[in-house]
Amino acid sequence: MATTTPGETAHRVPDHVHRRRWAILTVLMLSLLIVVLDNSILNVAMKTIATPAPAGLGATQSELEWAINSYTLVFAGLLFTSGLLGDRLGRKKVLLFGLAVFGAGSVLAAVAGSPAELIAFRAVMGLGGAFVMPATLAILMNVFERDEQPKAIGIWAGGVGLAIAIGPIAGGLLLDHFWWGSVFLVNVPIVLIALVAMVFLVPDSRDPRPGRLDPVGVLLSVVGLVLLVYGIIRGGQLADFTDPQVLAAALGGLAVLTGFVLHQKHSDHPSIDISYFRKPAFSAAVAAIALVFFALMGVTFFIVFYVQSVRGYTPLQAGLLILPLAAAQMIFSPRARHVVDRFGARVVCTVGMLLVAVTMTGMLLLDTDSPMWVLEVLFFVQGTGMAHIMPPVTVSIMQSLPREKAGSGSALNNTFRQVGGTLGVAVLGSLLSTTYRNGIQGTLDTLPGVPAAARHAAGESIEATLGLADRLGPAGRELVGAARDAFVHAMHVTALGSAATALVGAVVVAAFLPGKMGTAPRAAEPREERKAGARQ
Repeated sequence: MATTTPGETAHRVPDHVHRRRWAILTVLMLSLLIVVLDNSILNVAMKTIATPAPAGLGATQSELEWAINSYTLVFAGLLFTSGLLGDRLGRKKVLLFGLAVFGAGSVLAAVAGSPAELIAFRAVMGLGGAFVMPATLAILMNVFERDEQPKAIGIWAGGVGLAIAIGPIAGGLLLDHFWWGSVFLVNVPIVLIALVAMVFLVPDSRDPRPGRLDPVGVLLSVVGLVLLVYGIIRGGQLADFTDPQVLAAALGGLAVLTGFVLHQKHSDHPSIDISYFRKPAFSAAVAAIALVFFALMGVTFFIVFYVQSVRGYTPLQAGLLILPLAAAQMIFSPRARHVVDRFGARVVCTVGMLLVAVTMTGMLLLDTDSPMWVLEVLFFVQGTGMAHIMPPVTVSIMQSLPREKAGSGSALNNTFRQVGGTLGVAVLGSLLSTTYRNGIQGTLDTLPGVPAAARHAAGESIEATLGLADRLGPAGRELVGAARDAFVHAMHVTALGSAATALVGAVVVAAFLPGKMGTAPRAAEPREERKAGARQ
C-alpha cells in the first residue's frame, strides 16, 4: 500500500462519492457561480440604479457604495463563523441554508422600492453568501482524493472566471430589456436548480472530532472583522483614513482580532489552530490572496466607469469587453497545476503576480480615445496571471490543514480575500476620488451661476460631474471633456497604486511560498479498504 500522511488514511473518499465527484463539483460551481455572478452583475448595473425612478432608484454615490458594502460587511464578518459551523454541523446543511437565504435576499432586492431597502436586502444576500463560499471549497476537499485536489481546485477557480464573464453580459442583456431589479431576480432559478441538485448529489461531511464550541472566539472573530471592514469602508467613503470615526472602528477591529488570536493561543478548544500560520505554505498563501485582491478590486471599481462613463459603452458592451479576462481564467486555471508540477508554486505564483503588476502599469496606456484592443490584451494577460495565482495558493492553504478542518481553512481563504478586496476598494477608491476631485475642481470653480454646494457635489465622481454637465446643456460640453480627462488621470494614479501592491505580493510569494507543493501519493488500496476508512 502506498504511504499516506497521518490523518489521511482515516479519511478516504467513499466509492459511491468518488464515482460522482465531477457531478458534485459541477453543483458546487453552480453555487459559487451565483455568489460571484451577483457582484459582477451589480457592477454593471450601478449606473442604471443611480438614475432617477422609474428607470432606477436615484441612488446617490454613497448609497451605491453601501449597496455593495452592506453585502461585504455581513459577508466578511460571518465567513469565519460559517466555516466553523460547517465543520461542526455539516457542510451540506450550511450550504443549503446559505443558498436559501441568498435566494430570498435576491427576490427582496429585486423588488426594493428605495436605496435604503436595497442596502438592507443586499445585507441579507451577504448573509447567505457567507454560508455558501466556504462550504463549496470545504466539500470539494472532502470528495476528491489529495492527488486530484489541485485539478479540482483549478476547475473551481476557473468557475470564477466563468462567473466574471456571464455576470456583466447577463446584466447588460437584462438591463437592455428589463428593469434594474432583474439583475437580482436572475439568481432565483439558479438557486432553485442548485438546491435540488445538492439534495440528491452532494454528500454531507463534518469534523468527526470538533471538540467543544468556542463561543468567545466566534464572537471575537465576528466583532473584530465587522469593525475592521467597517472602518476600511468608511475610510474609503470619507477619503480620509485619519477621521476619528474611521480610526476608532479600524483600530478597535484590530484590537479585537488581536484579542481573538491571543484567546486562540491559550484556549484548550480553539476555533482555529494559530500554529497553522507558522507554515510558510499557509501564511504566504493567505497574504498573497489578500494582496492580489487588494490590487484587483480597486481596478475593477474604476474600469466600470472608464468603459461606460469615459468611453460611452452600454452595460452589455461593457460586459462583453470583460470576456478576455474571464476567458484567460477559464482556460488557464484548470491547467495551472501542470505548470506548478514542473516549476513549483513559488515560481508560478511570483510570475503570476508580476503579470498582474505589468497589466496594472499597462493601464497607463488607456486614454479617452485609446483603441479598445489595448484594454482587451491587458485583460487577457491579467486573467492569465490570476489563473496562475489563485489555484496554487488555494491548494497550498487547503492542503496545509487536515481535511476535517476544510471549512475553517476555506473560511480563512475567503476572509483574507474579502478583507484584501475591501481594503483595495476603500484605499484605491479613495485615491481615485481624491485625485479626480483635485483634477476637476478647478474647472468646476470657473462655472458661472452654479452654487458652491452643487459644484462640491459634482466633484464627488465622474457620474456626478456628467450629471451637472447634462443640466447645463450646451454650456456643459467643456465640462464633459474636462471630467473625462480628470478621470483618466485619476485612473492612472490608482493603477500605479495597484501595480505597487502586486509587486509587494510578488516579493512575499518569492520570499516565503515553498517551491514545491507537498502532495501525498494516492493510495492504491482496494475499494473495500477505502470504504472501511471513509467518512461521507
